Amino acid sequence: MVNVRLGKSEIVVNKNGFGALPVQRVPMEQGIKLIREAYEGGMNYFDTARAYSDSEEKMGKALSDVRENIIIASKTRALTVDDFWNDLKTSLKELKTEYLDLYQFHNPPFVPKPNGEDGLYDAMLEAKENGLIKHIGITFHPLNLAKEAVESGLYETLQFPFSYLSDDEDIKLVKLCKEKDIGFIAMKAFSGGLISNGPAAFGFINQYENILPIWGIQKEKELNEAINNLKSPIKLNNKLKKEIEKDKEELSGDFCRGCGYCSPCTVDIQIFMCARMSLFLRRFPPELYLTDKNKEEMKKIEDCTHCEECKERCPYGLDIPTILEENYEDWKNILAGKTSVSYESE
Repeated sequence: MVNVRLGKSEIVVNKNGFGALPVQRVPMEQGIKLIREAYEGGMNYFDTARAYSDSEEKMGKALSDVRENIIIASKTRALTVDDFWNDLKTSLKELKTEYLDLYQFHNPPFVPKPNGEDGLYDAMLEAKENGLIKHIGITFHPLNLAKEAVESGLYETLQFPFSYLSDDEDIKLVKLCKEKDIGFIAMKAFSGGLISNGPAAFGFINQYENILPIWGIQKEKELNEAINNLKSPIKLNNKLKKEIEKDKEELSGDFCRGCGYCSPCTVDIQIFMCARMSLFLRRFPPELYLTDKNKEEMKKIEDCTHCEECKERCPYGLDIPTILEENYEDWKNILAGKTSVSYESE
């Protein structure tokens, strides 16, 4: 197994982390079973967040008896000191632990700093002094804020979207973190589900010795792939490189990464799914998505009021209403037989 050191935090873990965002979508017992199997398969870094509904509870029930053998990272979206302490108290309770190894600000609209009017960074320091957390990190989607956090020197780790679809600026950020001795934690390594080529995704990330990927897992198949990569790391060969280039061509330009920060929609459009439907229909077997349920969900796009709240919240600056309309038009053409889609497995 290959280990990775998370910068000046001096946390050393196996180079495949468990991302618990998806386990909020499965029943309690199934989620507990997956998390425990991940630990028994060799994973020892577990990522969750207060915002991930019941994933902290599942993690606490799965791992409380092996607490000293693992690293637990959680996050808070709090923008006030009171909410910060409430989130931390709740996370510790749900995770059945007296401390968090890593506590992170969860994609805030600014970089919290000491003596700020918001008081958030000072609250982090107080929590650390009181032994409730061991290390301070931050997560971002916008590149400019991520760079600011790294340059500030205030954070021991940065969590940021990184996959083989990432551009040169994202790669520069990885190198900057290495230079500043800041742990780099890669989220969205499957680009929110759009990357279906597991070997290429694993092989790409494995090139970077300072990156800890957290793989979002909710199925046994996904867990087994991650554990296999943990035990026998996949190396990027010419075949995989060609497949990556093909994917980058198909997914060039503006596309929804599925981060979910645009939600909730004021008219209940499932943006996470609907804004990516055209891609799903071409990158996976179409029959998985041409369902009656999805017909109902896609039809909701007709109810869009163009309030643009989703657009304002998107960390990638996407014109979400327009993307929804384009996906809906494509959807209707596919259903009417005007456009054909096909899927070829690798």
